[in-house]
Amino acid sequence: MRIYTNHCKGYEEVHVPALKPGPLSADDKLVKISAMPDWARKAFDGLTELNRVQSKVYETALFKSDNILVCAPTGSGKTNVAMLTILQQMGLHRNEDGSFNHSDYKIVYVASMKALAAEVVRNLSNRLTQQYGVTVMELSRDKVLNRQQIKETQIIVATPEKWEEKLDNLTYTRLVKLIIIDAAHLLHDDRRDVLERIVERTQKHIRLVGLSSNIRNKDDEALFLRVDLKKGLFCSNDSYRSCPLAYQCIGIMANNPRRLQLMDDICYEKVIGVAGKHQVLIFVHTKQDTTDTACVIRDAAIANDTIRMFLNDDSASREFLREHTALVENNVLKDLLPYGLAIHNGGMTRDDRESVELLFAERHIRVLVSTSTLACGVNLPAHTVIIKGTQIYDTEKREWTERSPFEVTQMLGRAGRPQYHTDGEGIIITEHNNLKYYLSLMNPQLPIERLFVSKLADQQNA
Repeated sequence: MRIYTNHCKGYEEVHVPALKPGPLSADDKLVKISAMPDWARKAFDGLTELNRVQSKVYETALFKSDNILVCAPTGSGKTNVAMLTILQQMGLHRNEDGSFNHSDYKIVYVASMKALAAEVVRNLSNRLTQQYGVTVMELSRDKVLNRQQIKETQIIVATPEKWEEKLDNLTYTRLVKLIIIDAAHLLHDDRRDVLERIVERTQKHIRLVGLSSNIRNKDDEALFLRVDLKKGLFCSNDSYRSCPLAYQCIGIMANNPRRLQLMDDICYEKVIGVAGKHQVLIFVHTKQDTTDTACVIRDAAIANDTIRMFLNDDSASREFLREHTALVENNVLKDLLPYGLAIHNGGMTRDDRESVELLFAERHIRVLVSTSTLACGVNLPAHTVIIKGTQIYDTEKREWTERSPFEVTQMLGRAGRPQYHTDGEGIIITEHNNLKYYLSLMNPQLPIERLFVSKLADQQNA
């Protein structure tokens, strides 16, 4: 893999080519869905085989109760690993006639963000509720479960803070047999002390499953999650991705206001580079940024006579856009949709956001500019993902800070999903002095350090 750099006026580009999948070894045989136990196959409808990451973990995840940690790139199928461990727990409570004693167990799925929790609930419900009668419910800032709902729920999808609040409540905890920690690399985030307390307070008989991006000190993370390094630690690099992902890191050297103009110009150039061939998803910081960026791209495309590249040749698709343009309430969205562009942010009505999600999913919208919540809350992959600017304003610290590694990997993870593409591309536009940092996110070079000492009072009280 050859990394190369382009030096341009006001900025520097570093290109990291996609790491192509290596050949399957004797130990990398893909597991056919038809080879799984009959009762477990229904959770994988639509698939013919597990991918390399899932196949590697298959035996331990589905047939054993060992704690496991899976370190693999975003988009490599870790959700299906979680599904295998859920099925393992369900299988322990399966009767001879094929029914399940759902009242004998509970599973907790710890999702890092509320938006991600909502997506996980949708995914698990679609695959488990009708087929197995499993009830999946969300526990977050906006979703509170009463005693009856807890009793009727088998899988609780909770944010770390909300699950920690319930650890002393036996109604929640006495039947818990499995805890899945999604994005376990959040142990690198400022909120990792919450996850640390959850793990420390989890009973030894409860199975712990960690799903993480690649990190440098994975052995340390595994030991913290009580994982036997020989039996339960599974690591895969980008060569295991079903959809190879290329990266670009662009470091801006210019100062304001030239810096903002340069970001817009680069963003437009990158969009035009794939327009007409692929869909593009652009992540920005604020609601106003979604409007400003989308309008800049539209106006530049009109001025350069490239606006037609954002529209499908299919006349039915254009008519579909016109119909939805008449229905949406947001005036900016009304102006953008006829050109094949759109915005998505929390300031729009739910109906408008759902219209945008539908149009993008069906490929009528070619360029979508969104705030970062879309990266976690809605499964809308694109071939090319652009992160325009990496600084966000922290209202608590009252200063500008860099996005968390979790946010960046989640956003880049929307690029090149295997069910839609054969490859993908992630582009980060940032300050020049941050180039090395964001390049390190693409490799397992960031270590996890615990917050135990700095949060000792909280740990002791817990």
